[in-house]
Amino acid sequence: MNRCVAALLLAALAGPACEDGSHADIADEINILVRRNDQLVPPAMERLAAYKRAAIPQIETSLHTAAPAGRLHLVAAMARIGDGEAVPILRHAALFDVAPEVRTAAEAVLSRWAADPSDSGRAARAGTAIAELARRRAAGEGPLLYGDGGLPGVPSTVGAPDPVGGSPPGR
Repeated sequence: MNRCVAALLLAALAGPACEDGSHADIADEINILVRRNDQLVPPAMERLAAYKRAAIPQIETSLHTAAPAGRLHLVAAMARIGDGEAVPILRHAALFDVAPEVRTAAEAVLSRWAADPSDSGRAARAGTAIAELARRRAAGEGPLLYGDGGLPGVPSTVGAPDPVGGSPPGR
């Protein structure tokens, strides 16, 4: 009987400790970045950056469905977070994103990180990513490997709606 009570007490105490609403808050900030292009974006980016590495998986997911202007905001958010865990995501965007402005922005972040001696681990990962980009581009890999329509049978974000308010970033 005592074991059963102890197990129930432990489960009751562990439940709230596992409840973390940060994923919903991160999603709210990302939603602003991919759907807006106005004065709400900079504060949302700062709030998102406060989550640091925890925000990166949700940013990566959103990169697959956002319009190019929203993807630019997400690349800027990863740059603001500054975590080396974003390097593979930025490398992928720099190589395969269908929007040239997103590819350019992702590669620019990698280049800045590769040249930044303040975080040697991140710099090394970014430098390796830049070298891999060059190698893979020389081998003919890139966003139009399958033509302007992308992969056959795979939904594309080319027609995703642009964020509301103001003009898209980089234009």
